[in-house]
Amino acid sequence: MVKRASKRNTFNYNVSRKKLKKNMIKKQRPRIECDQIRKAWNPHKTAKQNMRDMGLAFGSRRVSPTTSKAGDEPVARVLKPYVVREMEEEANLPRKDTTTCSTDLIEFVQHMIREHGEDYKAMARDEKNYYQDTPKQIKRKVDLYKRCHADEHATFLASLQAQTSS
Repeated sequence: MVKRASKRNTFNYNVSRKKLKKNMIKKQRPRIECDQIRKAWNPHKTAKQNMRDMGLAFGSRRVSPTTSKAGDEPVARVLKPYVVREMEEEANLPRKDTTTCSTDLIEFVQHMIREHGEDYKAMARDEKNYYQDTPKQIKRKVDLYKRCHADEHATFLASLQAQTSS
């Protein structure tokens, strides 16, 4: 057998070592998801120093004192109080409920309400109850439908009232 000669590593003069090092450091650094923290972050400080400057805790050990010595530690000054304020404002914004129901579930619930009204025990015995849901499970599905599609549920009940009155 003949031993194959391997290609020697040669220096590539076309690549900037400074850019390579900068990109490597950038990839190693974690991506901060929180916009407020990312904007206030100082890359020249440690994580602990950054968090202290923002008024946040960098770990669970120093959050609440375990001993009752009140005057031992000096109070840390918060250099960037706007970070906590912005985070609180964002947390207090109302979130829109994006929960929705599948079309099969909507058809199932509408059929059950059409046939049985509010009688969940009769719904559980219905032949369309393919998954053999218990009365409580069906009630949860009906409540989910009422919460997610309130306007559609109201129009459905109005159409049922119109059908029964005529």
